[in-house]
Amino acid sequence: MNAKEDIRPISYVKAHTADAIKQVNNTHRPIYITQNGEATGVLIDAESYDNIQKTMGILKILAQGEKDIESGKLIEQPEFFSALEKKYFKNA
Repeated sequence: MNAKEDIRPISYVKAHTADAIKQVNNTHRPIYITQNGEATGVLIDAESYDNIQKTMGILKILAQGEKDIESGKLIEQPEFFSALEKKYFKNA
């Protein structure tokens, strides 16, 4: 992180929105927006945001899997693949 470039007051972002967007798109580093000296927001490029959303989706799936294991909601591998074949490959 480059504090001089990556931390900006909201007044700067308001006055230089195009420059701020250009910076995050070029560097793929977020800009931390401050208001009254405190961090209040983060500006990131669209590609980084999409990657974060994909990562969060995968983490949610993993968390659900761990929850299922802890609660004993399991099926054996042969039963799982048999159910998949019946559901998705019944006409194959």
